[in-house]
Amino acid sequence: MGERPARAPIGAPGSLPQAIVVMGVAGCGKSAVGIALAAALGVAFIEGDRLHPPENVARMASGEPLTDQLREGWLDAIGERITASVGQGEGVVAACSALKRSYRARLSGFCPAIVFLYLQIDAATARWRVGSRKGHFMPASLVDSQFAILEPPTADERALTLDATRPVSELVSATVHQLRWSTAARPAPPT
Repeated sequence: MGERPARAPIGAPGSLPQAIVVMGVAGCGKSAVGIALAAALGVAFIEGDRLHPPENVARMASGEPLTDQLREGWLDAIGERITASVGQGEGVVAACSALKRSYRARLSGFCPAIVFLYLQIDAATARWRVGSRKGHFMPASLVDSQFAILEPPTADERALTLDATRPVSELVSATVHQLRWSTAARPAPPT
């Protein structure tokens, strides 16, 4: 799986972005990586799954994928939480599938400086991971529907792509390193 550095986020050279969204299909490790990344950066963590309305959770638990319309309010709730943190001068890491470019654009509408960390994984590994976890509403049967709509970030998006099969600690270290490198490498803005 190819890894791609992020486009330079907004901020002082060498600084990290205030908002990072860890994204990808179910089972890629969004929550585990997001929690560890937030702890490493000393910022808040937002668990996107907890912001789904009960109707969405019930639908997914019954094996029914969400539509774009059903995701709108959920994406807005995540975007609002990100905006609240950034508005208070606090950094934040959020876990959100953000599978489509339009979903990422919607989140960026709340905070244009969001950098997305795409955890790339193959379908078989994602299905195995989702099938192995306990107490989560998302069944393994929905993994294929997520891959069916997945639009990985492209070079013109503010995104970093990493191989989700790497250990969490490596993913966190690689993210911090690549984001610091990308901001340090950016030329100073004109005065």
